Formats: sequence, C-alpha cells, structure tokens
Amino acid sequence: MKQFTISILAAIALATTLTACEKNETGRAGQNQEKSIQIGAVQPLTGPQSHLGKDNENGTRLALDDANAKGIVIGGKKIRFEMLSEDDQADPRAATIVAQKMVDAQVSGIIGHLNSGTTIPASKIYFDAGIVQISPSATNPKYTEQGFKTAFRVMPNDIQQGKVLGEFAVKKLAVRKIAIIDDRTAYGQGLADQFEKAAKAAGGEIVSREFTTDKSTDFMAILTTIKGKKADLVFFGGMDAQGGPMLKQIKSLGIQSIFLTGDGGSTPEFIKLAGLSAAEGAYSSLPGLPLEKMPGGLDFAKRFNAKYGEIQLYAPYCYDAVSVLIAAMQKADSTDPARYLPALATITHEGVTAKISFDEKGDIRNGAITLYQVKNGKWAVIETIGGTVTER
Repeated sequence: MKQFTISILAAIALATTLTACEKNETGRAGQNQEKSIQIGAVQPLTGPQSHLGKDNENGTRLALDDANAKGIVIGGKKIRFEMLSEDDQADPRAATIVAQKMVDAQVSGIIGHLNSGTTIPASKIYFDAGIVQISPSATNPKYTEQGFKTAFRVMPNDIQQGKVLGEFAVKKLAVRKIAIIDDRTAYGQGLADQFEKAAKAAGGEIVSREFTTDKSTDFMAILTTIKGKKADLVFFGGMDAQGGPMLKQIKSLGIQSIFLTGDGGSTPEFIKLAGLSAAEGAYSSLPGLPLEKMPGGLDFAKRFNAKYGEIQLYAPYCYDAVSVLIAAMQKADSTDPARYLPALATITHEGVTAKISFDEKGDIRNGAITLYQVKNGKWAVIETIGGTVTER
C-alpha cells in the first residue's frame, strides 16, 4: 500500500512538472509570435504613369522588407509589416474608392497617393477614419492646407517649387516671353499657377497660357499657337508621359524655345519619350536634394537598383515615408494611428532623403529644390536651393 501511494505521488509530481513545462513553452511561443500589421500603398499601377507607380510601390516594399529584417517589437510583440497595394489609376474617382477599401481593411497607415489629384480627395476619407497618410510625392499645397491632422508629406510643396522655377526662368535663364502649358490636374495646374506667379514677379511676361490633359499625346494645335507667340521659354506643368512627347513635337515644329518642367518630368522616361536629341538641354526641377547628396542616397540607390532596376523618381521618398511612419509607431510603442499620430507630428527622423520633421500643417521642414538639365542623355544637377546637405 505504501509503495502504491508513492507511485501515485510520483505520477502527480511528473504530471505537474510536464504541465509547468508546457505552460512555459506556450509562454515563450506567445512572446515570439508575430503580429501582422498592414500598411496601405496607393499609386497608379496601370496607365501612362504606371512606371512611376511601380517605382513608388518598390520603394515602399524595400522599406517594409528592411523593417521586417530588424525584428521590430512594438507593444511587446514582434511586428511583421505587410503591404496592401492598390492601383488608383491616377484618377481622383478611383482614388476615393481605393481609399475606402483601405479604411475597410483597417490598415495602420497609408503611403500615398502619388498624384496630388488623387491624394487630396482621398485625404478626407483617411481623416474621417483616423488613418495616418504620408504622401511621398503629392506637391499641391492644398493637401496640407485642409486642416487634416492625419495628412503629411516628405517632399516640399509647389509653393516652394513654383517660386524656384519662376525665378530660375527669368533671372538665371534670362527669358522674358514665356508660354505655359498645364495638364489641368491638381498637380500640373497648381504648379503652373505657382510658376506663373513667380515668373511675373521676377519680370517675365506670359504670352500664352494653354492646357491639355494627363491622357493626351498630340499637342500640335496648342504648340502651333505658341509658335506664333515666339516665346523664349515653354513651361509645362504635368507628368513625363505628356512632357516627353510634347518636347519631341516642339522640336519637330522648329520651335526654338527653352523647355522647362517640374518634378513630374524629371525622369529617365521623359528623356526616352522625347528622344535623346530633343531632350538634350531641357530643364526640370525636383523637390529635395540630388540623390548623391541625400544622407543615405547612394546606399539606397545601390540596394534599390540591385532589386528593382533604375530609380524613376519618388522611390527614395516612399522609403522615407515608410521609415518615419514606423519610427513614430516605435516611439509611441503602438501601431494604432490614434496613439502614434502625436509622435509622428513631433518626430525628428534621420531619413534617406533628409532629416525629416513636420510643421504644424504636416509639411516637411527645411525642404530643398534642385534644378536639373539634360546633358549627354541624362539629368544633370545645376544647383540646389534651400535644404541641408548631410555628409556621411
């Protein structure tokens, strides 16, 4: 009987030990479990701007891959970031449908949209849902002038860019008679308006103001009108899919005007569409520092090129939009937008493109504008105005 009792006690002790071990293993497993957090990425993935949209998507993807490789822990749990990517077709109506889809998916933040014309209407939907939105490329001032505390951008706006372009045209290129064309989008028309204001203030004369659309490829009618005005310079507010063919047609008509455009045309694709001979000598601007002067620009370019090929335009800014979003989550120790939003609004973050901090509207502080010219088939830096160059 005594031996039987001892056997029972031994069995109970063994069972207790095994149960304790099981609980400990479960606890350890629970601590190591990953929590998936979705980050929305919205850009045009079809249509004439799809090459820019894919560039944005890849910049976002690289940033999320880098974050996941670090094994980031937020709120006591290891976080795995996932990208929910959608195509807004560079169309304002499609953008609002996609924005609501992102809200329904309960994403923890939005990187996008690419275009001002899609970013602005979508921003109201994100604001109403309390979802943080960081645009890497929308430059129209209206985006951050609506009073939406959820709206941020990591690129200078068109008030800054338009002023630099207008003064550059009149003071540096020494032109007087200027023709302006815009694509009637929030970006293209907005930038053209700012350029016109600055050019006039600097002493320029606007001899023609024409418009097209962001789907057009034939510009002969408006260019023939401009030819008769004998403009010293033609400024185009729009994207490379129109700017490249437009410049090609300018040259085919024998128009000798200097060609100047904004960031939407500052791409390798613009040169390809215009043709090497027509593109040579054209000017553009791009908000931000030149890639080689960005704090982490060269390293980013090396890694991006190895994975995805040549950078088109905004990929470094997408990377920074993601990294500053995640930095705010880490600072707040939460992936809930309501909790990390205050941290984002006051953050100072060492990004690839610049040191990032935001003003009360959500605009990046201390933004730079860089001017370029096509030389030997590539965009070459002329000068950078504003901003801070960080040497590493």
